[in-house]
Amino acid sequence: MKKVLITGVNSYVGNKFEEWIEQYPDGYEIEKVSLKNNEWQKMSFSKYDTVLHVAGIAHQMETKKNEHLYYKVNRDLALEVAEKAKNDGVQQFVFISTMSVYGLDKGVIHRYTPTKPKNNYGKSKLQAEELLNTLSNSEFYIAILRPPMIYGKDCKGNYQRLSQLAIKSPIFPDVCNKRSMIYIDNLSIFIQWLIEKGEKGLFFPQNKEYVCTTTMVKNISKINNCDIKLTRFFNLPIKLFRIRILDKIFGNLVYEKSLSSKCINKSMIDFEKSLLLTEDKSEKNNDTF
Repeated sequence: MKKVLITGVNSYVGNKFEEWIEQYPDGYEIEKVSLKNNEWQKMSFSKYDTVLHVAGIAHQMETKKNEHLYYKVNRDLALEVAEKAKNDGVQQFVFISTMSVYGLDKGVIHRYTPTKPKNNYGKSKLQAEELLNTLSNSEFYIAILRPPMIYGKDCKGNYQRLSQLAIKSPIFPDVCNKRSMIYIDNLSIFIQWLIEKGEKGLFFPQNKEYVCTTTMVKNISKINNCDIKLTRFFNLPIKLFRIRILDKIFGNLVYEKSLSSKCINKSMIDFEKSLLLTEDKSEKNNDTF
């Protein structure tokens, strides 16, 4: 039986992984600990095989006032927890980083794409990666994940905005693009594999399929019995006006598939089913696809 400590009690990724792994009660023992005070420093990590570190700051408006918190939580706290895990004899430390370390709104990310984060979230995560890697040795494995946009039921962030648009807006631009994304259960499947195999290194988990933003919005609309209309009227302005928010929605931003060869397996949930589950609609009662 694998014993796993999840550091951070309110993390979406951590909570969903705990829910996922409940279907394997004989294979895993999961515990969670809050890092909001110093009580965690008094406990021993020695009984755990893996520490899954998901505590962090994300989905907040960055300001001068909260800038320091990104480095205090996303970088310094991650290092403190990893050092304790190593000193207590834990074998594996899994760190959830982000695609934001590349600082890109569009493009194709390959193995040699340079990391150039543009915001404090990406910078703090990258600095944490670099510090964590200094701890890695033959007895302490560091596994770093750089997922793209994560979506799933009750997930905060860009998916919820797109879902609301799909339900409330009468029209949406008909743009053909490709985005790397990952459904939360697919991320949990991959984390489970990492823990089971005791893997180390840098990983780029994503869905088997790239996602077209327009297709996603159209399908969400159908799932919710709405009838959003697609139009190419806005395509030229989207192409001409280099506005970052438009690039983030309609630009191409993907991980080269070869980067994710270890991250994808046949048990992963396909895109269409993932939308049904995210929108909390029973497959049996839906025939939109």
